[in-house]
Amino acid sequence: MGLNGCCSCVKYLMVLINILFWLIGLTIVITSLWMLTDPTFMLSMTQSYNHYQNALYVFLAIGILITLGAFFGCMGVCRESQCLLVSFFSVILIVMVAQIAAGAWAFRNKDKLDDIVRAAVKSSVQEEYGQSSMSSRTVTFDTLQKNLKCCGADGPGDWATSRFNNVDRTNIVDIAVSSLNVFYNIPESCCKEDLKDNDCERSRHLKFGGPLNTYIYQQGCVDKLIEIINENWVTIFAISAAVILLELLSLTFALSLCCAVRNQHYKA
Repeated sequence: MGLNGCCSCVKYLMVLINILFWLIGLTIVITSLWMLTDPTFMLSMTQSYNHYQNALYVFLAIGILITLGAFFGCMGVCRESQCLLVSFFSVILIVMVAQIAAGAWAFRNKDKLDDIVRAAVKSSVQEEYGQSSMSSRTVTFDTLQKNLKCCGADGPGDWATSRFNNVDRTNIVDIAVSSLNVFYNIPESCCKEDLKDNDCERSRHLKFGGPLNTYIYQQGCVDKLIEIINENWVTIFAISAAVILLELLSLTFALSLCCAVRNQHYKA
């Protein structure tokens, strides 16, 4: 004998919520896999390569858990199974706690965002760009410079001390002005759009401490990247809060249905 009355309404609401969870989880899984395989995501420049990869694997795991929880929830409601409803409750509770912990950490360290992003972008310019072992970071940074119309971390001058110009950075303390090349090159992605090839090629060859060519982007990428993150900060928190509230509602519904199923079994 199935549940009826108010419990029947709760069952339909649970199905709708779990369909939403399934879509959210699937979206997270697809996005995570896309970001893991596509090196052109500008978000990867906000932290070191290893930290970015680890964060994506955690993001992927959360997506899989949400999708799995949605399956348990739908099956538990349709079969009126306490075991499946408890499994749904446990999985969603784990995800919700993880989201709250991540949100609390991000909010607490919001003031350190500038330093984290600046350090990651500078490391990409100075250490990683143009290196054969970090080809994906080179592609990502070229995409970043083209889309944001910027050059270097704080400006084109950053490339003068980069491994891209064969500067030995094994002992950064010993790098002096006298040890730098008089002339240095910047990546082609620093050139402004719609330039002729020869204009861009000439503009990429700069003199250390000399004036910058008007054919290249003058502003660094750090400030523009931080500006984009700050503009979307409120939206990210609003979406996260909405998902957490939805999860809290689904936990309440699952607990109610568990109690209703148990009482029905006792009456039977």
